[in-house]
Amino acid sequence: MTPAALAALHAAAFTQDRPWQEAEFASLLDSPFVELFTRPGGFALTRTIAGESELLTLAVDPARQRQGLGRALLHDWLAALPADCDSAFLEVAADNLPARALYANEGFAQIATRRAYYARRGVAAVDACILRRMLTRGHCGDPAALPAKSG
Repeated sequence: MTPAALAALHAAAFTQDRPWQEAEFASLLDSPFVELFTRPGGFALTRTIAGESELLTLAVDPARQRQGLGRALLHDWLAALPADCDSAFLEVAADNLPARALYANEGFAQIATRRAYYARRGVAAVDACILRRMLTRGHCGDPAALPAKSG
């Protein structure tokens, strides 16, 4: 996908937030640490460095949401992590309950909160939940190989 296509899809997926611009995507894609995962109707942009990997953004076309595409992109990212990766993390808006449920079901746990992080049009800013999933060495890239979540 081109930076312009990424920006257009991001704007469609995140109507309440300031969408990322084409130039922002172009700059990120120039980094050797950034990886783009795409599937028809969605993408995930990640950065992996020094044993940590961050999901920078995951966007799914609104017409394709709630069909497993976000989960598939998340799995694509996790499956591609190098063996020396110890943790995966991301930020998600506190009011994005479907995404929070997806991440919790995939073993991510909240470790911190950024207060009033996401500016919203016409309403108060929303907190960002910082989520992390610790990865078992040797099983970093295979989500199914991790121990089952208890509870």
